[in-house]
Amino acid sequence: MRYRELGSTGIAVSEVGFGVWTVSTSWWGVTERELRLDLLRRAWDLGITLYDTADTYGNGYGEEILVEAFGARRDGMVISTKFGYDIYNHPGERQGQQELPQNVTPEFVRFALEQSLRRLQTDHIDIYMLHNPKRDHALNDDLWALLGDFQREGKVRAYGASIGPRIGWRDEGVLLLERQPITALQLIHNLLEQDPGRAFIAAAREHQVGLMARVPHSSGLLEGGYDEQTTFPPGDHRNHRSREWLTTGLRKVRQLDFLTTGTDRTLGQAAIKWLLAEPLMATTLPNIYNVEQLEEFAAAPDTPDLTSAELARVATLYGDNFGADDVASSDSPSASPSTRWPA
Repeated sequence: MRYRELGSTGIAVSEVGFGVWTVSTSWWGVTERELRLDLLRRAWDLGITLYDTADTYGNGYGEEILVEAFGARRDGMVISTKFGYDIYNHPGERQGQQELPQNVTPEFVRFALEQSLRRLQTDHIDIYMLHNPKRDHALNDDLWALLGDFQREGKVRAYGASIGPRIGWRDEGVLLLERQPITALQLIHNLLEQDPGRAFIAAAREHQVGLMARVPHSSGLLEGGYDEQTTFPPGDHRNHRSREWLTTGLRKVRQLDFLTTGTDRTLGQAAIKWLLAEPLMATTLPNIYNVEQLEEFAAAPDTPDLTSAELARVATLYGDNFGADDVASSDSPSASPSTRWPA
C-alpha cells in the first residue's frame, strides 16, 4: 500500500480506502455480518487506513460497524464520515435514489456531529463532509464557519463535502470549491464517468483541495467481471439500472484492453491507477464485495503507473465516447429472457 497527503490537511491516507457503504447497507448485496466484518479487518491487514462512511448508511450502522470491527482503535486509522441528512426524524424513509430531508441548522449539525462521535466511540473525526450539498449550502457561510469551529474545538481535523450525483452536482460543486474554505472533496470519478469530475479537479487544483474518488469502477463495469448475462443479488441497487447501462458499458470497456495486455495490471487495478495519475487524488474508494476483490484492489498502488501514451489514449477514447455512438443498435445482444437486465 502507498499513502498520500489529503490536499493541505496534513492527513495521510491510503491510496486505496474502504467505502463502508457496501458493508453497512444492502445496496451492494453484502448482507452477511461476518463477511462484512472480515472485509473491514482484512482491509486493515492489507494496509488500508482510510474508512469512509456516513451517518445515513444504515441509519447510523455505517459508523457503528467500524467499532464492531475494530473496537476503539484510532492509531493510524483515518475515519471520514458525512452529515446533512435528517436520519433522526425521518428514519428508514429513504427508498431507492430518493433523498431524505436535509437539515443544516447549527443546532442540528452540532447534534449530528455529537451523535457520530458517540457511534464511532471517538473524540474526533478526521474528515467531516456535508453529504450531497445543494447550491444554498454552498452559499451558507455560517454553515462552513461552524465546521471551522468544530475544527478549532478538536472534534474535526478537516472538513469538506461529498458531491452528487445529480442532487448537488457540477455547478454546486464548483461554487463550493471557489467560495468556501474546504480542504477535502469526495466526487464520483472514473474512466467511464469523467464529467463533471474534470471541472471539480480544475477548481480543486486552484485551491489545493484534496480529492477522494468514489465509485472508481463505475458501479462495477470497470472490475472486469461483467458480461451480458450478469445479474445481481436481490436488493442490490444495480438491479434498478436499465439493461442498456450494462451493454453500452461493456462495449466501452472492451476499448480499454490496452491497459491490461502485457502490463501486469487487471482492469480493476488500471481503473485505480488512472485516478491516481492525478496528483490531487489522495485516495480511491472502490466498492468491496469479497476478499479476492479487496486483495486485488489493495495491490493496485504497487502496479505500474499508466504511461503518458496510455493516459492520452484514454483521453481520446473518452472524447469519442469510447466509440459507443458508432455502434448500431442491431449489434447489441438481444434482450432474450435469459439475458434481460433485471427490472
